[in-house]
Amino acid sequence: MGTEKRTLENLAMNIQEFYKNKKVFITGHTGFKGAWLAYWLKELGADVTGYALQPEYERSLFELLNLDQKLQHHVGDVRDLEALSNAINQAKPDIIFHLAAQAIVRKSYDDPLLTFSTNVMGSLNLLESVRHCDSVRSLVYITSDKCYWNSEWVWGYRETDALGGPDPYSASKACAEHVFKSYFLSYFKERKIFGCGSTRAGNVIGGGDRAKDRIVPDIIKAVENQASVVLRNPQSTRPWQHVLDPLHGYMCLGMHLYNNPDRYNGEAWNFGPSNQSIKTVHELTKILASLWSNASIEIPSLQNQPYESNLLHLSIDKAQSLLKWEPKWHFNQAVMKTGEWYKRVQNGEEASKVTSEQIMDFMNA
Repeated sequence: MGTEKRTLENLAMNIQEFYKNKKVFITGHTGFKGAWLAYWLKELGADVTGYALQPEYERSLFELLNLDQKLQHHVGDVRDLEALSNAINQAKPDIIFHLAAQAIVRKSYDDPLLTFSTNVMGSLNLLESVRHCDSVRSLVYITSDKCYWNSEWVWGYRETDALGGPDPYSASKACAEHVFKSYFLSYFKERKIFGCGSTRAGNVIGGGDRAKDRIVPDIIKAVENQASVVLRNPQSTRPWQHVLDPLHGYMCLGMHLYNNPDRYNGEAWNFGPSNQSIKTVHELTKILASLWSNASIEIPSLQNQPYESNLLHLSIDKAQSLLKWEPKWHFNQAVMKTGEWYKRVQNGEEASKVTSEQIMDFMNA
């Protein structure tokens, strides 16, 4: 156990040193995960450029953290190849994190064209832009755990398992993975001093998420409106993890690909939680809702709901073994840190202060 802790401490120290003064480009920096990543990288002293649509929700984390004043902020759509390519060429980044996506399963049923055009063609535009930008030495291409064809089995999916999905969101993420592999084999494999990898993470939670049809924002909205938390699929099992855990994995991979571009180049990586963090929606809701005295839970009898998987989790053996990455915050910690963030901000503390403290706590864990 002592050796494992020293390895994690060394990794954290290496990341802090590595990203200082690096030019980093992030797509989707106005979203929940993108805002956490952009803020964290700025805290480490990176020169960050973001490219994304305007925040979709009121009181977004991006706005609460005043990120438009802390980095180079480009408003644009990844489906616009010319605008995206120009922004990347102007920034001349060392490292790119591609997070821009239509990320909501239920929304993908309502607007499959938006979902496929953003997640597939937008990702294709990113890869094409990277192909023509010689400054880029490391590309971390984020998709989703839902890119796997889910057979509802009890063991975790490995990076070599079949891709696909019945819903537009899952199918679009599987397509995005195929596009990535094609570009690697066709263009990037022989490129000098350049490394790339695709990543798949579990269901992330954390402070500042305001997206529709996600359980944590739904709980927070219900609490704020003094309404019951309505659970559509209370027994669905998910690999819950605090947002900092997969972001830490992405940053580890970005550093590794930059320093060792020929090692594990073009491969896929899972950054999920430990098996102890695979819990039902109901279990998550009970813990988080218990932090507010006025919270209550309602489980209605719903019919004709769009399909969503009931059981899904990831094998993280590869990242643990080859990158020496480990998830840091177990399920209860992740939920409590999430609730703490919202409560402190609700009570008037600056979101940037709370976010900085949680990043520091995570790095020191």
